[in-house]
Amino acid sequence: MKLLTSLVAGFTIVMGSSALAAPLLTPAQLDTVRTDANVRIIDIRPTQEYAAGHIPGAVSAPYAQWRGPAESPGQLPPVKELAALVQNLGVGNDTHAVVVSSGANATDFGSSARVYWTLKYLGLSNLSVLNGGVNAWLEAGLSQEKAVPAVEKTSFTPTLNEQIIATEDYVATHLDQPTTRLVDARPSSFFKGETKAPTAKIPGTIKNAVNLEHDKWFKPGTAIFVSEAEAKKIADESLAKPADETISFCNTGHWAATDWFALSEVVGQPNVKLYPASLAEWTQASTPLPMDNVPGRGSQLMNKFKSLIGNS
Repeated sequence: MKLLTSLVAGFTIVMGSSALAAPLLTPAQLDTVRTDANVRIIDIRPTQEYAAGHIPGAVSAPYAQWRGPAESPGQLPPVKELAALVQNLGVGNDTHAVVVSSGANATDFGSSARVYWTLKYLGLSNLSVLNGGVNAWLEAGLSQEKAVPAVEKTSFTPTLNEQIIATEDYVATHLDQPTTRLVDARPSSFFKGETKAPTAKIPGTIKNAVNLEHDKWFKPGTAIFVSEAEAKKIADESLAKPADETISFCNTGHWAATDWFALSEVVGQPNVKLYPASLAEWTQASTPLPMDNVPGRGSQLMNKFKSLIGNS
């Protein structure tokens, strides 16, 4: 029998199967389910913003807690530390976790997508992002509170989902595979080697990558993710080459998390992986790894000079 699905109060209900959370919730949908005992709202804004007011029932877990060291912030913290963080947030293996950021812009959405991806990597499956973040919640006229909820520590046990992560070695061995597509989520100036992040040793992109800028997935000038139909259209127009698997990357696995989220969770493409450490790791390898769009030494010096002038 063909399975029937419908969206009810933020869940995709599958007849004859278990209910799975929709990847994106509107403020109204979250407001409907937020008091459910199985729902945990995770506010990843800085502590001071959370303290000033947050969605009722939300717990605080600033984005920095989900990131790696300064020289390579895209690296995952140790799994043991992440598991303890999840446990202390009152999230169990069957919890519906809803990730909430500020909703300031497309880059801010990347933090929600990255935490969502991390939770999925740890083995959780009922996951959502509040579309538009706290800004959308307030624009919908919904209330905030300052009270910090008391939550009970869980016995959450990670079951790592290795299907959604790409390591440096994995990327290196799949560069020239015709069935693998590498997607650079950064703005085109980074992809073309005109701009370099401080965490990257050299400008340019990973060999054979294509560019799919992370901010294409949003309604112009907002942090509101487009509809599923619009997302599928963007994917079709941007990624003409068919691929058995896709690996998304950027500078530190932040913008790349948005491309991963869009292609995997919204568009529904199979076998989409995130390279979390991204170019911060790739360009700092002890043995240089294959790159495209690397400008000559003179061009690099000129680009650096332009950057310094632009920031003065």
